[in-house]
Amino acid sequence: MCTRCEWGTKNPLMIKYHDEEWGVPLHDDQKLFEFLLLEGFQAGLSWQLVLNKREAFREAFDDFDPVKVSKYDDKKYGELITNAAIIRNKAKISACINNAQCYLEVQNEFGSFDKYIWSFVDYKSIQNKFTSLDQLPAKTELSDTISADLKKRGFKFVGSTVIYAHMQATGMVNDHVVSCFRYEELMQAK
Repeated sequence: MCTRCEWGTKNPLMIKYHDEEWGVPLHDDQKLFEFLLLEGFQAGLSWQLVLNKREAFREAFDDFDPVKVSKYDDKKYGELITNAAIIRNKAKISACINNAQCYLEVQNEFGSFDKYIWSFVDYKSIQNKFTSLDQLPAKTELSDTISADLKKRGFKFVGSTVIYAHMQATGMVNDHVVSCFRYEELMQAK
């Protein structure tokens, strides 16, 4: 029997996400953009809710293509706020369009969003050694720093807690508890 982080045992979708994605170092710009937007939608909600709607989000947001999202007009915005398959928060949807524009500016400046975001961790995952979920922080000084830099660049819905969740999801930090089978796998993959 596999020992996994307790949060990753809730249902088949969470198990699959825990076992295959969470904490895996991610360097694909389009996937990094997807996680940034999804983490923004999670703000104040549960990841389970967002994960349940992930495929609908992908369809609604053109597979999270930042170029396409950056060009959304009032008509597309109207379609999104009436789309019952996604989270219809007007501020979060507006933030997605804004963030796509900011994302492209970062890509332009740094060559890729990957180079920009991973520079904050010197291009390698931070390996934490938590023994229980209650030790996991909601945010850190580093997520504060990244959040402040993103906000300075015009991003919205990128508070420190959202950014720490993004860091966890994209493998910038390995926050699997040490007893989880994924912890060692990701330690070896670093």
